[in-house]
Amino acid sequence: MEVINQYFPHLTETQKATFIALGPAFKRWNEQINVVSRKDIDNLYLHHILHSLSIARYLEFMPDSQILDLGTGGGLPGLPLAVLFPEVNFVLIDARAKKIKVVNELCRELNINNVHGVHARAEEFKGQYDFVVSRAVAPLAKLIHWSNHLISKSQYHSVPNGLICLKGGTQLENEIKSMPQGSYYEKIPVSQWFAEPYFQEKFLVYVQH
Repeated sequence: MEVINQYFPHLTETQKATFIALGPAFKRWNEQINVVSRKDIDNLYLHHILHSLSIARYLEFMPDSQILDLGTGGGLPGLPLAVLFPEVNFVLIDARAKKIKVVNELCRELNINNVHGVHARAEEFKGQYDFVVSRAVAPLAKLIHWSNHLISKSQYHSVPNGLICLKGGTQLENEIKSMPQGSYYEKIPVSQWFAEPYFQEKFLVYVQH
């Protein structure tokens, strides 16, 4: 939790309490339903929660905006972002019902009231959202294809509506080359916000709708 306080020093007492409770609750559920690698669960705050919050370093979501977390798994990046932005509405979807069960149980336990977890496939899901966010789900071309019909044309933010995803690994350049021709995108190293070595090969990729 110290690393969250370090980079987000202006949290309210309620936000701090929720983040403190999120770690043990997430670990407990992870023992029942594997949503994060069990080898990595001790690094939950640095590798997963702080990584999810890097989206907030790129863009501060406006109150009452609508955000969709596509392929949320056990709630990443959506749950940490929902704690950070309590006045923003988050819908978290995943094709695996057991993962959404974890999301909804965590929200109930921790009194996170601005999240709605839905068991659904992105291709069949309906709704209009300011941004679609995603973390380690699928190649960029697939994410763009899945999210295009879900992004609203009404603009409220300084950044035009679109897809924001957290990426890493050696295949990212190939994924960028495989995006639809003419796509406007930004690729930003997460290491410009967070100094820990873990983030050296992590990137945020924004694709304008």
